Amino acid sequence: MKLQQLRYIWEVSKNNLNVSATAETIYTSQPGISKQIRILEDELGIPIFTRNGKHLTDMTPAGKKIIAIAGDILMQAANIKNIAKEYLDESRGTMSIATTHTQARYALPKVIKSFMNDFPEVSLDIQQGTPVQISEMVSQGKVDLAIATEAIELFDNLVMLPCYSWDRCILVPKGHALTKLESVGLADIAEHPLITYVFGFTGRSKLDDAFSAENLSPDVALTAVDADVIKTYVRLGLGVGIVARMAYDDQVDGDLVAIDASHLFGQSITKIGIRKDTFLRGYMYEFIRLFAPHLTKDLIDKAMQLKDKSAINDLFENISLPHF
Repeated sequence: MKLQQLRYIWEVSKNNLNVSATAETIYTSQPGISKQIRILEDELGIPIFTRNGKHLTDMTPAGKKIIAIAGDILMQAANIKNIAKEYLDESRGTMSIATTHTQARYALPKVIKSFMNDFPEVSLDIQQGTPVQISEMVSQGKVDLAIATEAIELFDNLVMLPCYSWDRCILVPKGHALTKLESVGLADIAEHPLITYVFGFTGRSKLDDAFSAENLSPDVALTAVDADVIKTYVRLGLGVGIVARMAYDDQVDGDLVAIDASHLFGQSITKIGIRKDTFLRGYMYEFIRLFAPHLTKDLIDKAMQLKDKSAINDLFENISLPHF
């Protein structure tokens, strides 16, 4: 059994059993992958995949268990390399982050700039996606860190570190009817077409829950993953925008009016998700500290050692989070 064979079955499972796509992803040949999978199956004496002719159609029950263990082994192999790199050179290496557009556009720029100034020899890779996609990336070991508000808690092999709380605001053009009200309520907003985030993005679930609690069914006329796109369509008069307050810039968005909505939808918390068996290099701790100063190395290490999610929540229960 070779580490390369374990990598092949792991990658194939993550590429919808498409050997051709896997070969392109890991820069090798399709026949080479198929051959090594067959050799591994012959050695084990059981099939890992079911087949229809030359095509893989599914994972066998035993194959699913083997592939899960293969993923853990590959992660530990990566950790061995990272430990060696840490002792060879603490300031050089790579770090990959998966996050949403809102975090990448509004929350991360100052942190990234400071980090790159402090660690010029660290190669940084930022990938964007839906909260589920980025959580899957870190859960599968494809990135080091995931930063999001939604979906991270769905993955049992992740440690979730609370970073900061944030509110929403309502965006309308100047002179809009909502600007003339002394106090804006959910019923007032529901009278207008809404433009907001796609479900699963940037705390969207809290928005839906708030309307549902009041038995309101607003007309969500348009959804987008990008706050800048939402603002564009608000400017066109197509509806009332609901976005993260951090996405409103007094200077850039001066043609729009931002109405506080913190009392309507409550606060959301952005978290960093880390796979539990990840070896964090020194500069990774520093990046997390830059993003969330209360997350010290000792506190992160304590959280990483806890197995139960409720115990991790208790660890942070009395910590006051910064507000963005």
